[in-house]
Amino acid sequence: MTLFIKKTIWTFFFVIVGATGVALGLKTAVGVGAWDAFSQSSSYVTNIKVGTFSMIMNLSCIALQLILLKRNFKPVAFLQIGMTFVLGFMVNLMYYDVFSMITFSSYGLRLFLYVASILLIVFAISMIMSIDFLSFPLEAACLVVAEKTKFSFGMIRQFVDVACIVGALSLSTLFNTPLTVREGTIIGMILFAPLLAYLIPKVKPFIKKFGF
Repeated sequence: MTLFIKKTIWTFFFVIVGATGVALGLKTAVGVGAWDAFSQSSSYVTNIKVGTFSMIMNLSCIALQLILLKRNFKPVAFLQIGMTFVLGFMVNLMYYDVFSMITFSSYGLRLFLYVASILLIVFAISMIMSIDFLSFPLEAACLVVAEKTKFSFGMIRQFVDVACIVGALSLSTLFNTPLTVREGTIIGMILFAPLLAYLIPKVKPFIKKFGF
């Protein structure tokens, strides 16, 4: 098995793991991260499945990269399209089919499972970043914009989060849909970056054992 194929298989496997975490977080209904909050609020308004709307957003990020990079867009980056469809499909499958058969009546249990979903997502992202093969379309687009402007990656990524939160809150207010920006959003903002920074150095030695 070539290194390219191995990296592709492993990356897409952890995309599925991450999608399961996203769907679990959505199911707990205590609020989700900014990007997913906007996707879910838009889903309520348009009746498009949340995973499908996420696909549209991610495809837009890929299109932005193509527009800005033109011929400098690397062929391997087209695999982001496959990543987008796998992620969206798995979110829809887990959220609307698998998790729909389960009811979490206790608020404490929902909050616990939400934290578990964050851990699952952080683990998946840590593995994907350690494999160092593909980036998620949003992060890749923000990086390209940073390279083309005077703004830093962190500033642009933060701007996207703020815009998504404002958009999600606006949709919830205008169309009287369930709030997707809640206490879980705050918990995610507090836990996500520190957990990612802690976990990446831990998983890198594990990844190297498999020849990456």
